[in-house]
Amino acid sequence: MLHFAFTAIFLSLSTALLAADPESINLWPGKAPSETKELPAESDVNKPTDALVGGRKIIKLANVSTPTLAIYRPADGKGNGAAMIICPGGGHNILAYDHEGTECAEYFAKLGVTGIVLKYRVPARSPDKRWIGAVQDAQRAVSLVRSKAEAWKLDPQRIGILGFSAGGETAGLAAILHAQRQYETVDSVDNVSCRPDFAALIYAGGFTTKDKPGELCDYVKVDKTTPPMFLVHAYDDPVPAANSLLVAAECKKAGVSAELHLYSSGGHGYGMRKTGHPVNSWPDRCAEWLEDSGWMKK
Repeated sequence: MLHFAFTAIFLSLSTALLAADPESINLWPGKAPSETKELPAESDVNKPTDALVGGRKIIKLANVSTPTLAIYRPADGKGNGAAMIICPGGGHNILAYDHEGTECAEYFAKLGVTGIVLKYRVPARSPDKRWIGAVQDAQRAVSLVRSKAEAWKLDPQRIGILGFSAGGETAGLAAILHAQRQYETVDSVDNVSCRPDFAALIYAGGFTTKDKPGELCDYVKVDKTTPPMFLVHAYDDPVPAANSLLVAAECKKAGVSAELHLYSSGGHGYGMRKTGHPVNSWPDRCAEWLEDSGWMKK
């Protein structure tokens, strides 16, 4: 009984640190750029035989054609003005929407950061630039959130982006290509800067070339205007750790602040779940980085 009571109290306190329900808004006023064909209905395609993560199933959201933002706000009086736009992974095929999306938003909301889950378009529309639709959505998301800063009680200079796996590629390219908006201006929102103030890339892929995994793709060019970065990777990840190592090295060359955590084990796709590896502590390291860097005030 004592254990049950403690658990109930803990859950009650955790819930009290969050606003009641996330608000959801459409990212674009109409169809997203270059959308021409209709997809089947959006759905969770997780199968009973699919692998569990941290002992639980995950949401595998497929056929996303209407991008949205889900806003997880801290409880009243608990917000510190920072926001984190979160890009779930899924290989540009699906979105791992809970353990790399909503669970991450809830974690940061409890710390006073407004967590915003970006439901970007999947599957990839372009075979040559699989990331293009996702990056368009991410750039629009940064501009839209910044345009809402006053209404949402945010600091327009403390709006970051975080992504997992293919979502890490999305977040990273949104940060690196911020000076080159990947779509034509749609409305006044697009007159607002799409540069994130900081970026966190969690087991990101897609930065290195297929032929030469030790080299970055030619469009991945870090310069002094690239925002500060936080990077996490496990050495045994099948998505090569070189993706994070090389981006961090380029940050160093360009004089851009970066923090890299490379763990010996942990694999890929752990998200916010506990899988029995030290890499699972990355959210706490990220929170420390945000606080030490001044993005997340106490």
